[in-house]
Amino acid sequence: MKDLDRYSRQILFPDIGVEGQLKLLKSRVAIVGVGALGTVIANHLVRSGVGYIRLIDRDVVELSNLQRQSLFDEEDAKLNLPKVIAAKNKLNQINSDVMVDAVIADLNLDNAEELLVDFDCLVDGTDNFMTRFLLNDVAVKYGIPWVHGAAVSSRGMFAVIKPGKTPCYRCLFPHVPSGRGETCDTIGVLSPITDIIGSFQAMEVMKIVVGAKTNPNLEQLDIWDSSILQMDISEGNNPNCPTCVQRQFDFLDRASNLQETYTTLCGRETVQIYFRNKQELDFIKLAEMLKKSGKVTGNKFLLRFSPNEDISIVLFKDGRVLIHGTNDIGTAKSLYSKYIGN
Repeated sequence: MKDLDRYSRQILFPDIGVEGQLKLLKSRVAIVGVGALGTVIANHLVRSGVGYIRLIDRDVVELSNLQRQSLFDEEDAKLNLPKVIAAKNKLNQINSDVMVDAVIADLNLDNAEELLVDFDCLVDGTDNFMTRFLLNDVAVKYGIPWVHGAAVSSRGMFAVIKPGKTPCYRCLFPHVPSGRGETCDTIGVLSPITDIIGSFQAMEVMKIVVGAKTNPNLEQLDIWDSSILQMDISEGNNPNCPTCVQRQFDFLDRASNLQETYTTLCGRETVQIYFRNKQELDFIKLAEMLKKSGKVTGNKFLLRFSPNEDISIVLFKDGRVLIHGTNDIGTAKSLYSKYIGN
């Protein structure tokens, strides 16, 4: 029992005990996104003794991350370290018995199945809808439970999704949102909400691993208004759901009209993002949101947003986007997610 000494206070909790702790030590969890939510989740799961944790993220640490991304410090930002590497360094110091697998990658349809299968649980630490739909496709296809989470401004939400037992993510959100979403870089975020949501997510992961009853609700919180909304989703299955009923995995299918296409334009430092499922952008609403983060100009045909001197993002009415200043698709996706959202 000497090896379990560090978990003694957790073992005293009757719903975990020695048996539950042994399950945690043998478990495998993948966390997609190592930002505000992901760092909180990883911190708790490593301390709790989850045996193997895979971290997947494409970004590097920036100074503006430190306000809420709890595993990083100023040295990480100064060195421009990939988030998964900086997180792994900290987590190894917290619990060297846990295997932390750091994967520097943009999760997409080409690598999602390779990176996310053979796990007891998947966890959503992302900041965009498309990655969540992709995660849901993998989870349903392979029967892996996953925990959804999101936080922006003073608001957050989380839910547990168990394929075959609960509604899947596409049951709850049948369509990719047609409007552009709010992001931390356009309306901000308070660090306590990311701590709270990430902690709830980590708790639900632990329940899944030890076989305890998980939360049946889609929980929504606003810490500024001190409000909580609980929506029981246990009966929310869509009998016509394309994913969990028809087994149609559109976000893993390159031919699906729901896919996004990323193309580097020859001879130019520009990446084009093209949405097969076209939609008309509201330039007035979008400009109002973006002007908080940089310079906005445009006309009735396009909107140009410049967060700094090096980057320019041009948006067209049908949703097509040109990101000038980089020819790296991963960087372009990060910029799009950061300023435009999904």
